[in-house]
Amino acid sequence: MSPTSIQNWPVHILHGAVEPDVIAHIDDLAAAAMEQDGNPPLSEQTLIDLRSGDADAPSLLTLTVFAVQDHADPATGTDLAGVAVVVGSGPEAVLELVVHPNYRDQGVGALLASKLLDVRGSEGVHAWSHGNHEAAAELATQFGYVPVRELWRMRLSRPKNTADSAPVTPGPLPDGVRIRTFVPGTDEAAWLKANGAAFAHHPEQGSMRLSDLHARMAEDWFDPQGFLLAVRGDGSSEELLGFHWTKVHAASEGHPAVGEVYVVGVTPQAQGMGLGKALTVAGITHLQSLGLHAVMLYVDGDNSAAVALYKKLGFTRWDTDVMYAPNPK
Repeated sequence: MSPTSIQNWPVHILHGAVEPDVIAHIDDLAAAAMEQDGNPPLSEQTLIDLRSGDADAPSLLTLTVFAVQDHADPATGTDLAGVAVVVGSGPEAVLELVVHPNYRDQGVGALLASKLLDVRGSEGVHAWSHGNHEAAAELATQFGYVPVRELWRMRLSRPKNTADSAPVTPGPLPDGVRIRTFVPGTDEAAWLKANGAAFAHHPEQGSMRLSDLHARMAEDWFDPQGFLLAVRGDGSSEELLGFHWTKVHAASEGHPAVGEVYVVGVTPQAQGMGLGKALTVAGITHLQSLGLHAVMLYVDGDNSAAVALYKKLGFTRWDTDVMYAPNPK
């Protein structure tokens, strides 16, 4: 049977917690999009919010559209053609929208965007385009959105034969400072405090809660040996000054494993000590010690100091995520 008119495809609107069977559909769609595009279509935080169902989670709005074949009851559509997820409330809410590769160029994205406008009215959202594909840019223009932020992905690669390419080596630490690994069950509160201070003005990282931390610690990739803390002092007088949380993306579908500079933070009182570079290099060294030949990271394109540091360490720009917002004109 051939697909019926897209206008007859059901769009389901979900407020708050999402049922496990719907999450399974979303996971399958995201995996298909990732395989097609080479970019994760939904951010880690969005996936965590979808799966958590916590009462204290940010406002969550999910729109799903299921494909329906000719002469079929719309209620029986089982192929998830597209999904739109809005996290947060007010004009700072963030949208991520993805269409299954099998249903692209049929108006699914526009259908979801239009339905979202019906639900939220004139209250706009910010929207991420991971990889900033042409179709996403066209959809943004269609609905009067303009780019407002660039998030670069940068990559550091070593040839598999590393005889002529030495790994990054750690630099000196400030006097009295040492690096140790994160201890689950002990360091959560101190890390959340340090992270909040280090990223007080960052729209995503600075707002992490204990439930967000626990959700990441429950993921298969979590390894406390790759969660590095820069501390000063000992015992009850120990002060957490900065951290480098690394991550390893497991090999899949013929793609080798890749390390990630997941998040590097330095508290305001420790700024100017050179800890940012020391922690960055220590984390890269750890990842390379695992035999990984590529390390990637995300950084805001307008963060000139961080971009300059990463370039000095050998990172090059690899890809770009773009955030769109309603045109204020």
